[in-house]
Amino acid sequence: MFFKSKKVIGLDIGTSSIKLAEMDFSGKGAQLLSFGFAPTPANAVSGGEIVDIGSVGLAIQSLLNEVKSKRKSIATAMWGTAVIVKKITIPKMDKKLIKDQIRFEAEQYIPFDINNISLAHHILANSSSPDTMDILLIAAQNELVSQYTQVVEVSGLSCGVLDVSGFALANAFELNYGRVPGEVVGILNFGAAITNFVVVQNGEVIFCRDIPVGGANYTNEIHKAMGVTVAEAEALKLSAISRREVPDEVHSIISATNEAVTEEIRSSLDFLSATTNGLVLNRCFFTGGSSATSGLTETVSRVTGILMEPFNPFLRVKANPKKFSPEYLEQISSFAGVVTGLALREVGDAS
Repeated sequence: MFFKSKKVIGLDIGTSSIKLAEMDFSGKGAQLLSFGFAPTPANAVSGGEIVDIGSVGLAIQSLLNEVKSKRKSIATAMWGTAVIVKKITIPKMDKKLIKDQIRFEAEQYIPFDINNISLAHHILANSSSPDTMDILLIAAQNELVSQYTQVVEVSGLSCGVLDVSGFALANAFELNYGRVPGEVVGILNFGAAITNFVVVQNGEVIFCRDIPVGGANYTNEIHKAMGVTVAEAEALKLSAISRREVPDEVHSIISATNEAVTEEIRSSLDFLSATTNGLVLNRCFFTGGSSATSGLTETVSRVTGILMEPFNPFLRVKANPKKFSPEYLEQISSFAGVVTGLALREVGDAS
């Protein structure tokens, strides 16, 4: 008899790059089996929406051929403004009644047409009072859900798990750092267009939002201020990050943009405090391709007063040294936070 494998391939579809990872997880821990990385086709992904399903599907197919995986299911994650994660408090009730209550709550809290969204929820272990329940409400527009399932099908596989990028980050964090009792820990994933921000307390996600800032902000500011093309602005930004010689004006623009990006992050920290009875972060981990931007994490730390630490998605992950050198793992680590969290999922497990 043949048993269908529940193991998945993790797939992170970003604005500028697509990441793919295959992992095994056993009592001995996690092992990285394969990793693929490719540029996202130009203008194919915008703000988390997949606007060119065909070209992205072909790019994924090419990566799958590269890693030669035998797995047939993919775990991928949505992000952007068409996904909302909100913590709500409802009266304590039988779990069977929660689904109807959640739909009622969503109509009040979610700014989308209730008939055009997919809803999920997670009951938090600790509530603010014995008579209430704290719940994470997750809502995504059906059109977005359809885009992600379709793009996986175009690649020739099935979508076994559809997650949210922030939850995948939290999954990768717990694997590598464990549950940190008594601390409120943030994770910032600085991407090209969006910064995923997730907050974990006692092993549970209590806050998750996508901040609309990223590497593209720097490129656009250089493009506007210096009158160069977008491609030239991107090249100047990357040269500055690589510490190659660039005009002084580039450094000034990056520094000013760091301040603007940090203000957006500080606004999200204020929102966290306002919606969680004054919670503040004990520390914050950072990852993502844009986290290497000169002075960014230092500016965030200075302005917010929060200790910033690099997030290592391979801290407790074994990798075949014949296939992955330590240098290569270090090179991809800032891009691998979300995809490793997705690769740990199984078809049919709870989100």
